[in-house]
Amino acid sequence: MATVNLTAADFESTVRGNDIVLVDFWAAWCGPCRSFAPVFEAASQEHGDVVFGKVDTEAEQALAAAAQITSIPTLMAFREGVLVFAQPGALPAPALEQVITAVRGLDMDEVRAQMASGAGESQ
Repeated sequence: MATVNLTAADFESTVRGNDIVLVDFWAAWCGPCRSFAPVFEAASQEHGDVVFGKVDTEAEQALAAAAQITSIPTLMAFREGVLVFAQPGALPAPALEQVITAVRGLDMDEVRAQMASGAGESQ
């Protein structure tokens, strides 16, 4: 599956409607964003069960602000509609694979229980 461009109109439905969604917040003028793009695209080809979304922070400024993006690129991972990972910076391919593996391995019942008790903070 290739990457999909996300906008304010379809961001929430994409995150809530899929088991695992990785989102790359980027901008065309950002050098690290351009270096991360092929890594993100290659991972999207390898993991057909994961939605790989891209948000152009220039075109979607309100969405980037709502997501509290202060540095790009920023990678966010959602599992069952819950933000489980957020980190700025371009990741090398092995690190992105580690994130995908970790997100797949999460016990979401445990994550929700931690969130309900106030102990669960996003990474």
